[in-house]
Amino acid sequence: MEVFDNENVREDIRRHAAKEYPRECCGVVVSIQGSPQYFPCKNLSSDPTEEFQLCPEDMTDAMDLGELEAIVHSHPDATSQPSTYDLAFMERYYAMERLLDPEAIPTPWIIVAWPDGDFRQVVAQGETPLTGREFVHGLHDCWQCCADYYYRTSDLVFPEFTREDNWWEVKDGPSLYELNFLASGFYKVPLDEIQVGDMVVMQIGRSYHPNHAAIYLGNYPELPSEPLDIFGQGPFILHHMYSRKSAVEIYGGQWLQRTSFVLRHKDYVRKTSQS
Repeated sequence: MEVFDNENVREDIRRHAAKEYPRECCGVVVSIQGSPQYFPCKNLSSDPTEEFQLCPEDMTDAMDLGELEAIVHSHPDATSQPSTYDLAFMERYYAMERLLDPEAIPTPWIIVAWPDGDFRQVVAQGETPLTGREFVHGLHDCWQCCADYYYRTSDLVFPEFTREDNWWEVKDGPSLYELNFLASGFYKVPLDEIQVGDMVVMQIGRSYHPNHAAIYLGNYPELPSEPLDIFGQGPFILHHMYSRKSAVEIYGGQWLQRTSFVLRHKDYVRKTSQS
């Protein structure tokens, strides 16, 4: 269903976008007895002029009335082209839908440029490659790259950890990797016993805490469904540095020097034939 072609839905979205401007509006389209209706939701983002965060209670209340047809938000003073954040959020949402139902089709997203009024409907493409993805903290970052690797190679699923950007720069703040690794099923192993599939945790840049994670791939790196053009002699890691694209790189030099500890998951068994 091309839900944004429904004029009543379009007009309700326009009205909400105008009311919230210059903040991003957000909401959902729900089909009630075959009729699509738009339900505005509160934007809980800490930076609502640049991004949105749907209020989960508002979304749940709307979905209790019918079937979810689309997720909606506006782009104040911008085009309807999805941003890097939008694309990452959309793919993460679809990944969670597939965890609940492997046969799920992606929920469409509707973006309206305001005040131009241009509408665009986009859908998730499926699994985001482990390499070459754009960095979006909290959605496509070093932890999510590692979590996606574990799911695709060993069917491991982790909780959706909430994490504020730059948490590692707060001296008296929580050290998230150190606080959460045991509850997530990891345990520490000595660096000289590292093996393929272990997580390498490092302390990078201006940080009071270990703040970067990578997957150890050994000397013969393989990724599920992704061919790799690797140059140089390993060992290698898969990781996603802040403001860079995710990549496979040699594990040595600064990465080795800045390693804080190595973690192994108690239930990790590779489905692939990595060496």
